[in-house]
Amino acid sequence: MAISAKDVAELRRKTGAGMMECKKALTESNGDFDEAVKYLRESGVAVAAKKADRIAAEGRVDILTEGDVTAMVEINTETDFVANTDTFKAFVKDVLAAAIKNRPADLDALLAGKMNDTQTVGEALTEQIANTKENIKIRRFVLVDGLVSTYIHGNGVTGVIVSFSGDDAALKSEGFDEYSKNVALQVAAMNCLYLDRDHVPQAAIDDEKEVIMRTIKNDPANEKKPANIIEKMATGRLGKFFETYCLVDQVYIKDDSLTIAKYTDAAAKALGGALKIEGFVRFDKGEGLEKRSDDLAAEIEKLVGKI
Repeated sequence: MAISAKDVAELRRKTGAGMMECKKALTESNGDFDEAVKYLRESGVAVAAKKADRIAAEGRVDILTEGDVTAMVEINTETDFVANTDTFKAFVKDVLAAAIKNRPADLDALLAGKMNDTQTVGEALTEQIANTKENIKIRRFVLVDGLVSTYIHGNGVTGVIVSFSGDDAALKSEGFDEYSKNVALQVAAMNCLYLDRDHVPQAAIDDEKEVIMRTIKNDPANEKKPANIIEKMATGRLGKFFETYCLVDQVYIKDDSLTIAKYTDAAAKALGGALKIEGFVRFDKGEGLEKRSDDLAAEIEKLVGKI
């Protein structure tokens, strides 16, 4: 049967697939619109399977707050080109909205949850892969309840959520927004690993202390020092570790006369109430992932060979 341009355009509007893919889907389904949509989704599964092993370390981190719930997600693509398209940005927002609505316990539950009336998040992801011809992966997400400050840096390169508690005198004052934003900026800029010393795993402390002790012992000036003195020296030097990696012990980037703990105390006093940083989450796009290495010369040679 003849496939009209109007039908092709409507299928493209509904699914986001390319014109040729929509025409083929309608042809294969004898013009049945619902079957054509099903065909596109099933073919998208095949495309996704073929691309699953390709490196995806680009993409974006984004954040959405609805009411008292804040979600952050990292979704990876193969290229910045796809990550910066309006279609992909909208998809990321839809995933965030689905996470807040469905409150999934883990990534599998997020993928299985409803994105809209006709698709799960996983099905929408498959459709994105089919349409972009790139491997796309929802890598991680987090849900945070309560009062937070958020920050996105560098067009989705880094995302930060910081949680706060306190009394109404401080939390509802005009100055709280500035204070909380500054703390979020600190987390983004200084790459802290822990909230405070109590949150540092003992294994991390032991490892750092071992490195410090080895350094001390390898210094010829310390070779005659007794073990208990070296132990005290190592314990003292651990302070630098905490100052580097614990948020509240870090030097405040906007005023190096203060730590974040002292900045919080000063802010609470100025706002006339109580303030406490409860925790933070930071996502860096592509952190720890294998990066794609494009060989431009080889790519050009490949293209020339096809001409």
